[in-house]
Amino acid sequence: MTPLIDLALPLVRRLDPELAHRLALRALALLPLPARAADDPKLAVETFGLRFPNPVGLAAGFDKNAEVPDAALRLGFGFAEVGTLTPRPQRGNLAPRVFRLDADEGLINRLGFNNDGFATARARLGQRARAGIVGVNVAANRDAADRIADYATGIETFAPLASYLVVNVSSPNTPGLRDLQARAALDDLLARAIAARDRAPARKPLLLKIAPDVSLAELDDIVAVARNRKVDGMIVSNTTVTRPSDLRSPAAGEQGGLSGRPLLVLSTRMLAETYLRVEGAFPLIGVGGVDSAEAAWTKIRAGASLVQLYTALVHRGFGLVGEIKSGLLDRLRSAHTPLKAAVGADAASLARSSSL
Repeated sequence: MTPLIDLALPLVRRLDPELAHRLALRALALLPLPARAADDPKLAVETFGLRFPNPVGLAAGFDKNAEVPDAALRLGFGFAEVGTLTPRPQRGNLAPRVFRLDADEGLINRLGFNNDGFATARARLGQRARAGIVGVNVAANRDAADRIADYATGIETFAPLASYLVVNVSSPNTPGLRDLQARAALDDLLARAIAARDRAPARKPLLLKIAPDVSLAELDDIVAVARNRKVDGMIVSNTTVTRPSDLRSPAAGEQGGLSGRPLLVLSTRMLAETYLRVEGAFPLIGVGGVDSAEAAWTKIRAGASLVQLYTALVHRGFGLVGEIKSGLLDRLRSAHTPLKAAVGADAASLARSSSL
């Protein structure tokens, strides 16, 4: 059934992308949403010490300020991730800074971590009943004197409230942020982030989110550090600064991170490469180009225990969540196998391939 909010999609897509996003958040906050329908037990995933009712999550970036995580869960997501959040409120980069690529079902953004800051989001999360899995994605203010300290502060701030925590070093829109993926810097960052997590009263899973644009040698270093520091998982991947040669939309040349369908091949290849390097040390979440059950299934077979989406909602609406879950169920029934058995089944063949 099409969610009520999707009925306005043709009109909303005529608006400025940021205004449309703001209206979507307001609608989710104000519209009466039905109670969450129970998912088929075949879709349940147990990982990170948590039980996810289904593997389809809302990626960070949609609900930056923790305004509607429970509404997202009622729409059928198995989990929602809020953020990216920084210690102090931040306006981000100058507008225009979000561009729809309608012909390619993609999006380019150069937002720059615009958000209301830790304190506001913490207050909102503190008011929820905390039924359902909600992760919190944190980073540093662009003018921070000690960026790693910002991450540690974020971990300490949200550890009591989050189901899991994400260290985001992968946005291309904050100058120098991706430098934290370099081996020595990442080792220092994860050491301090994990120490901050371990000071919290309850231990929460800590995940690392990376870019799809690293070289395989750089990925070797990232995974080695992540394994050595014993992170609980990785999210692969954020947006890309590269541009496929076949993009058709007029805005394809805009600067910023590219997401949506054009990111599927690159992000899935990086997911498979990561899965092979991790060797089962921890689970992965696959992001980038998930706009159908087929794309979600491809991510799972590339090595993802869970998947996330955001850009596809801009083009297809929230009804897509139910479509993906239904399609995954069909595949599981046809294969006569549990979901966890499919994780990584195609990783070796997808790694180092130029196409899916």
